[in-house]
Amino acid sequence: MTPPPSDHFNGKTFFYPSVPSAGGYLDLLRWKLFSRPARWPDRVPLDPSPPPPRPAPHGPALAATWIGHSTYLLQTTHGNFLTDPVFSERTSPVAWAGPRRVHPPGLAFADLPPIDVVLLSHDHYDHCDLPSLRRLAAVHHPLFITPLRHADLLRAAGARQIVELDWWQTHSLAASAGPAHVTLTPSRHWSNRLGSPRNHRLWGGFALTLGSHRLWFAGDSGYDRALFHTIRERCGAPDIALIPIGAYEPRWFMAPMHMNPVEAVQTHRDVGARLSLAMHWGTFQLTDEDRDAPPLALAAARAAAGLPDEAFKVVAPGASVTV
Repeated sequence: MTPPPSDHFNGKTFFYPSVPSAGGYLDLLRWKLFSRPARWPDRVPLDPSPPPPRPAPHGPALAATWIGHSTYLLQTTHGNFLTDPVFSERTSPVAWAGPRRVHPPGLAFADLPPIDVVLLSHDHYDHCDLPSLRRLAAVHHPLFITPLRHADLLRAAGARQIVELDWWQTHSLAASAGPAHVTLTPSRHWSNRLGSPRNHRLWGGFALTLGSHRLWFAGDSGYDRALFHTIRERCGAPDIALIPIGAYEPRWFMAPMHMNPVEAVQTHRDVGARLSLAMHWGTFQLTDEDRDAPPLALAAARAAAGLPDEAFKVVAPGASVTV
């Protein structure tokens, strides 16, 4: 289905208004020809952890567990959510090549609690992993909430419950614990996947309102002060924000689409988050910076901004934070 034209859709492809698009294929070629990426470890050992108990009605309302990259398990009194689930060994169009994970998932697929909702931010392979989506559809039968034009990918993965949203559209969830809804928030990014034109599908993040608690999953995004202030104004300051801190070098190429740790700290402040948790680092080598550079740079940026360590945390794969 083709959406009507809007301020971010020209009738064929999506775009971010008033901002230059991400680098094209010539810029990508220049980066790949002349980059000097840091050497990552081949493997980082990790013992998968069991999930924390589901929040009790009168206890902490939300538990966030980092599984790896942009995959978080969110256990709430309104159900269990999974963001951009990637459990595969590689993030690639093919299983035998492409970026390989350096640590196993912090929570094994078999140890997942029942998943009620999957939040899928965009179609890039490090966020939209069809083998993982197929397993989830077959085992958990969740509701998939995604930006416009992802239904074809999800149906091919066996999904039966699919909700597509445009920017700022909201879907209400049926929850016995009280009112809950999910809003698709804009982000400065793009989409591309083999078999479809560049920017054929929309992208974004998700603002969740779960009773009296709010959570924001940023998806992938370049830094945009005006946008993040607008998200706070329209969706409220989140109790937890999941913010990317990695895949940012070289800046001349990555800045329009991926924020760096300094910008991540500013994003935390722009949206008014009570607590931010880092993601999108340390699992797959996608860009030039060293594996340990993002958390080190985040610590420096946090100190420079006068933020306490507890305000923006880096958690180990499999570790959980409750609020």
